[in-house]
Amino acid sequence: MKRPSLYFSDDHDLFRQSIRQFIQTEVVPNTEAWETARRIPPAIFERMGQLGYLGLPYSEAYGGSNADFWYSVVFLEELARCGMGGFTTAVSVHEYMAVNHLAKAGSPALKEKYLVPAIAGQKVAALAITEPDAGSDVSAIRTVARRQVNAETGAEEYIISGAKTFISNGTYGDFVTLTARTNTEGTAQNGLSLIVVDLDSPGITRTKLNKMGWHSSDTAEIRFDEVRVPASNLIGQENMGFYYLMESLQLERLVAAIMAVSGAGLALSWTLQYLQEREAFGKPIGAFQAIRHKIADVATEIEMARQFVYHTCWLYTQGEVVVKECSMAKLYTSEMQKRVVDTCLQFFGGYGYMDDYPISRAYRDARVGTIAGGSSEIMREIIAKIVIDAVGYKRVYKA
Repeated sequence: MKRPSLYFSDDHDLFRQSIRQFIQTEVVPNTEAWETARRIPPAIFERMGQLGYLGLPYSEAYGGSNADFWYSVVFLEELARCGMGGFTTAVSVHEYMAVNHLAKAGSPALKEKYLVPAIAGQKVAALAITEPDAGSDVSAIRTVARRQVNAETGAEEYIISGAKTFISNGTYGDFVTLTARTNTEGTAQNGLSLIVVDLDSPGITRTKLNKMGWHSSDTAEIRFDEVRVPASNLIGQENMGFYYLMESLQLERLVAAIMAVSGAGLALSWTLQYLQEREAFGKPIGAFQAIRHKIADVATEIEMARQFVYHTCWLYTQGEVVVKECSMAKLYTSEMQKRVVDTCLQFFGGYGYMDDYPISRAYRDARVGTIAGGSSEIMREIIAKIVIDAVGYKRVYKA
């Protein structure tokens, strides 16, 4: 019997059924192949584009659906149920992080050139913030974009030099939303801009990185050596990039929290099935009190996290500034998923340590959750500033 929901309508439920069927029939069967190849074929992005999955929150004028945020919540929850952290990350970075800035502040020309094919799945996007010497401290970014007039064409352009690392979709992606310093004389925060760069541009070198988990996605270190980019590829206003990032990082962290809860739930479902199949001392191991009580704790943690994430999503849909709640959600759910997967793996015994069992992959994939998108330590500091120092935030993007 279906339970009533404060957030999801019958239409959302129908959409959930369709995306779940897609994941089970067109994604999950490819798990071994994509994990082994350590990349996702471009065709699956095109397929998601055809089905309308990559433009859920975006304007119909550019091929999107202009759907309410709860459709995105459903999509992200079902996406995480594929059991591949790499695939989930690649798609979410493309749709909700790299393309998000274009949709909010890109010029009409930029949207036609990049947003439209991104929504259609014909171009894959990456977001490049982190550098070898600048991770959590975004204001320490050293990649420079010098603005000048091209002597031959007379057109304004940026000359970009620097390096980015840990960039999802960076190896095989088509373009990147790049954070670069456009004002080296101003303050650390007031000199950053967002610029769209084609990843096949002369002067770009991409090196694929090997990771402990997220095997199905590609992650790269990207070097820019005097890369020329039209000045029209600037997103929004020059030197406002730091503030754009600070606002959009809240959506990134909310997306991460949604997927962490769903991923933890998937691990629990695998474990519940195993507890009924595996026997010890003449009975299913799910009959032992020590295991049953641990499962009760795990199920409670997941449900408590889910309800807080839903509440934060609701605040987000109401236009509230939810820096505190998104930081709390990212902190709690990433730590929770790590605990849950570790606990569940324990019940699989030696089998949990074997690559043949999906819980082993979940263990590898979950570990980076407390690091990527803002580490747990940074989340705690943001929350402390708001709770203790009464620091406030306001919206930056303008219509």
